[in-house]
Amino acid sequence: MAYKVKLDIFEGPLDLLLYLIKKNEVDIYNIPIAIITEQYLGYLDLMKLLNLDIAGEFLVMASTLTKIKSRMLLPPSEEAEEEEGGEDPRAELIEHLFEYQRYKEAAHQLRSRELLEKDIFTRIRREEQLTEVDRDSMIIEVNLFDLVDALSKIIERKRLSDHFIEVSVEKISIKDKMVGILQRLKETQQIIFQSLFDELSTKYEIIVTFLAILELMKLQVVKVFQVHPYGEIRVISLRREEQINHITI
Repeated sequence: MAYKVKLDIFEGPLDLLLYLIKKNEVDIYNIPIAIITEQYLGYLDLMKLLNLDIAGEFLVMASTLTKIKSRMLLPPSEEAEEEEGGEDPRAELIEHLFEYQRYKEAAHQLRSRELLEKDIFTRIRREEQLTEVDRDSMIIEVNLFDLVDALSKIIERKRLSDHFIEVSVEKISIKDKMVGILQRLKETQQIIFQSLFDELSTKYEIIVTFLAILELMKLQVVKVFQVHPYGEIRVISLRREEQINHITI
């Protein structure tokens, strides 16, 4: 598949690490490096399979994690034993993560200020797409890693992990799939993310659908979110029907 999706609007390697730390409910100051490294590499493998244009920083971090893991598996040197526990190989990474986490929290607080809420799509317009029940619920933004995690479970559930993406069927384009998703959003207020994959039987179809969702997010045509932590992922349109009809894909 020659088509690539650039991740310029998505997160970087530190975001992925913080996501995994939160997902595994572990202390940022005591990261189980073996588990986190294995999961990090797993995410990278799936992102490569999806033909996502992974920035070099992701690969550098993968190398860093592997190096830290190797150092922690080695027996401590005699000099290190003489010191009080020796230097923790994770120390520098933990410091970077903690500083980055503080930066993200500060940035989030700034974005939350009413004075700075001047997005193209206003809060009112987004809420118009939600049901009465959802309006009273907290909308949780879904990031790339949430989507990759959800996609991994879909592929695993369909037992397609042992099949390569090349199939002898007529291949639908990402553009065609984007049009199809927008057409469904004209007919309903919101779509459950998983339902977009229910009728798909090949890994190629699943990947094309996933890439189409990412492109619609980049174009700021759809919003992907949850109304409860770790709840089902939903997709809504951020444009009115007449606006969707004039979108150039």
